[in-house]
Amino acid sequence: MPERSIRLGQVLAFIALMAGLVLLPHVLSYSQQEVLVFLVINVLVVVSYRLLTLTGEWSLGHVVMVGVGAYASALFTKKLGVPVPLSMLCGAVTAAAVAFVLSFPLFRMKGFYFLIGSFAAGEIIRLIWKRFTDPFGGPKGIKRIPGFPDIEFGALSIDFFEPVNYYYFCVIVVGLALLILYRIERSRIGLTFHAIHWQDKLAESVSVDTFRYRMLAFVIASFFAGLGGALFAHYVGTVNPKLFDVEQMVYVLIWAIVGGTTTFYGPIMGVVALTIINEIVLRSLGVDEMRPMFYGAILILSVLFLPTGLESIASKVKAWFAGSSRDKTATG
Repeated sequence: MPERSIRLGQVLAFIALMAGLVLLPHVLSYSQQEVLVFLVINVLVVVSYRLLTLTGEWSLGHVVMVGVGAYASALFTKKLGVPVPLSMLCGAVTAAAVAFVLSFPLFRMKGFYFLIGSFAAGEIIRLIWKRFTDPFGGPKGIKRIPGFPDIEFGALSIDFFEPVNYYYFCVIVVGLALLILYRIERSRIGLTFHAIHWQDKLAESVSVDTFRYRMLAFVIASFFAGLGGALFAHYVGTVNPKLFDVEQMVYVLIWAIVGGTTTFYGPIMGVVALTIINEIVLRSLGVDEMRPMFYGAILILSVLFLPTGLESIASKVKAWFAGSSRDKTATG
């Protein structure tokens, strides 16, 4: 009976989540709907970043991979006339290809050295975007990027320039991406990532090629980061090197650390909680420009009082409900 109750609770929670995702944009203002679109994209970025951290490596170039996907998708559409849906996939594949090439020098390093190497590689890519006006647009970037094409089907007309419609599109794409990432983590490949993180020497002793698995994690994470960048580029309509600098990377790191990285949902909790704080609390107080200071304070408090992130709260609540259910069964 307790197991059935837990399963029923999970089903009801899933239904409530789906209903919330459908209804949420209709109770928000236009500007808040746009923030919601960016939030969904950021969820994909931070969850894809977590996949790389499963191997024990933390990168400072993940946001640049988002930019590679954004730039590539924009160029495929503007320069080559590739349809937007296909160019989004091409942008993601391009980000994965760049990650594959970077893997050879980067994964000769580990730990702190990998962190610095990924930062240097990202800055080189950003310097290329800044230096070459053709085709990257230089410091001003690429403008007038075509948006996702409208759907016309009889009386049905869907304009993806509207944030609500693009939000639903992003929810579908990101939902499928999260499902794939979740299945990867639960697969044998994901278990190998964990093994490399905690016991890389032991994994090597049983013939696990740690270099190839770290490369695989980096390539997969970059693919989905590039997909997030493509979603961003075709909604905003412009990209430039400033959007993918180290400051934006620090925000991704804070989302992941504050939310926690030991569970799949931890980074999602981090990005949602900090977006709510930024958009509701900081903007209402008129101190949005002080976001770095507040984020830094939140990071310090999180490390001091919630070292495993917000996910630890969810785990404690889940354990409490499970304990209460067992107690009721025992007394009954």
